[in-house]
Amino acid sequence: MTRTIAVTGAAGSIAYSLLFRLAAGAVYGQEPVRLRLLEVPQAVERLQGVLMELADCAYPTLLEATATTDPDEAFADADAALLIGAAPRKEGMDRADLLRRNGEVFRAQGAALGRSATADVRVVVVGNPANTNALIAAHHASVQERADGRRVDPSRFTALTRLDHNRALGMVAQKTGAPVDTIERVTIWGNHSNTQVPDLTDALIDGRSAPAVLADLCGGAERARAWVTDEFIPAVAGRGAAVISARGASSAASAAAAALDHLRDWTFGTNGARVSMAVRSTGEYGVPAGLVSSFPCTVDTSGAYQIVEGLVLDDARRSLLDDSVAELTAEREDAAALGFL
Repeated sequence: MTRTIAVTGAAGSIAYSLLFRLAAGAVYGQEPVRLRLLEVPQAVERLQGVLMELADCAYPTLLEATATTDPDEAFADADAALLIGAAPRKEGMDRADLLRRNGEVFRAQGAALGRSATADVRVVVVGNPANTNALIAAHHASVQERADGRRVDPSRFTALTRLDHNRALGMVAQKTGAPVDTIERVTIWGNHSNTQVPDLTDALIDGRSAPAVLADLCGGAERARAWVTDEFIPAVAGRGAAVISARGASSAASAAAAALDHLRDWTFGTNGARVSMAVRSTGEYGVPAGLVSSFPCTVDTSGAYQIVEGLVLDDARRSLLDDSVAELTAEREDAAALGFL
């Protein structure tokens, strides 16, 4: 089976960290891939250098890599799309300013996906504000008239909170000394912003309750809870800003790795493991239907994701999730007021 994957913002830093791994089989293994790379006209020359390097790697799994400035050409018959390209947030801009600028981009790309991609395309939105950009793109994709009579369902659009999930795993591993692959059931709830809710309540470390392991390590349950509240949650939620402060640029390699993890698990399944995905709510955990929010999810072998239900949120987590949902609701209202929904 040959897979066609579209990548936007393909001359940028995240894409540069992602494309070579994608071409080498990080998502699809030995299945051959075609890469369709979308950029704005002023970045096409730089993108030509990326195409040269992809060719020079001589990956046996890379059948073709092409560059374009036309979204319909980039998304034609795409099985998956990684929407990375977005205007960055600059000094003095609030989230509404960022939404105004990027809403135009994701409206156009969503419409092109609705017209040109396969009807069961898997879309991963990376560009911020990712959750609401996914909402905008999904809306405009779903209203397109297609030659095959099908429509792209809004549930095919997801946003990347796997980066936050992976950050949480890494921090727990550093704190406890446990290998990352022994840490399970970590969850990111809500928005991909500093209102997100990293949650260890139901997590396991080498089969043991994470709160119990942390209590042993911190000298009691109260101290463990204080570490989670005062250090862990702010550190995960603020990690992006910390990276920018340290290296003078936003997360690139880690964002690329998370996007590939997300797409691989969404394609081939998680074997029962929980991962964090920002997906369209149908009212789970009090998140209003239609919002794109992060939830704990599993994916079956057919590539269908399910939100894990039945978890009990205590008052503290409920309050934090309510704050994040309020931000998502405000973003949706702003998007509607700007004419994007």
